[in-house]
Amino acid sequence: MHVETPLISTIVAGLVLAFAFGSLALRLRLPPLIGYLVAGILVGPFTPGYVADQSLAQELSEIGVILLMFGVGLHFSLKHLLSVWTIAVPGALAQIALATLMGAGLAYGWGWKPGAGLVFGLALSVASTVVLLKALQERDQVDSQDGRIAVGWLIVEDLAMVLTLVLLPALAGFLGGKESAQGSTSLGLTLLLTLGKVAAFVAVMLLIGRRFIPWMLERVVWTGSRELFRLGVLATALGVAYGASQLFGVSFALGAFFAGMVLAESEFSQRAAEESLPLRDAFAVLFFVSVGMLFDPRILLEAPLAVLATCFIILVGKSLAAWAIVRLGRRSQATALTISASLAQIGEFSFILASLGLSLELLPERGYTLILAAAILSIMANPLAFRLADRFGGNAKAT
Repeated sequence: MHVETPLISTIVAGLVLAFAFGSLALRLRLPPLIGYLVAGILVGPFTPGYVADQSLAQELSEIGVILLMFGVGLHFSLKHLLSVWTIAVPGALAQIALATLMGAGLAYGWGWKPGAGLVFGLALSVASTVVLLKALQERDQVDSQDGRIAVGWLIVEDLAMVLTLVLLPALAGFLGGKESAQGSTSLGLTLLLTLGKVAAFVAVMLLIGRRFIPWMLERVVWTGSRELFRLGVLATALGVAYGASQLFGVSFALGAFFAGMVLAESEFSQRAAEESLPLRDAFAVLFFVSVGMLFDPRILLEAPLAVLATCFIILVGKSLAAWAIVRLGRRSQATALTISASLAQIGEFSFILASLGLSLELLPERGYTLILAAAILSIMANPLAFRLADRFGGNAKAT
């Protein structure tokens, strides 16, 4: 008897095709993630043949984001985070502002409304955490000073986008979109509540989480059960990320990062990282497959110049802005090039922001499609950006 199993078929099709095309990409001396994206395009709704469940794939990919950020947090301490804050905070905010202006300017040239330009520009301003971390891991740079600056920069971007997602519905009517239920709430009150929730989450993790999570895992280690320890690590990563989202309105990624960071102070942090690695890699692959599923190749034929202009802002405009900001901060040429390459792509928050803009009638359908197309192309081009950064940065370590 045939039974519909969309979850199983989505996982099987995603992983099998990702393995096949990832292997082919590696054989062609290309990054495996290009193969994962191609696998997603093939099982997506815009190509003939089998179509995977898109909503399930996106939810599965969120688990990959959670585990990936949890792993980064395990290698990060509060001391490391504070050490890069002086460049990460002003740098990320300035880069978001410049990239948003570039995107809004392009939208203005197309005759879009100011609200559409704002959403479009913001979507182009924020890089993908998953893509960045995969690139840093491949180069063994997560624990380097440049890697810490890049991760700190992305954390600031995530916080800025969390704030944006809360404030945008309140501003939709003013920006020319659909008035939401939240629009009646005072903007100042909304901002205050959002900042209060984020501050409350950070306080809970630093005051309670730092003590409870290591204590809990220490008790699990005493049982001598490796299986129970692995389960405790996964429960911590997923539980804190989900709780942060539901109780404090913080993104899954940010919640998982802080969970890993408080566990990093435990003597079992290295073991926790090793135990979560296999699942982390598998679900990270599903993230790239889910991104590929969103891509409609017809946009390349219908609006090639618009796609190129959007990609130019991401790959060139945003990267040059980041490079200039880092150099103005008196950091080395190598650091500036690493940060520039790290930001030469867009990802998960761009999709979320574009979807919200669409639902609020701020962003036109064409803008949403352009953002998805630019995300795919920029993720594919990102390894090249890192190779260029490695080549020129390697000759400028002391600059």
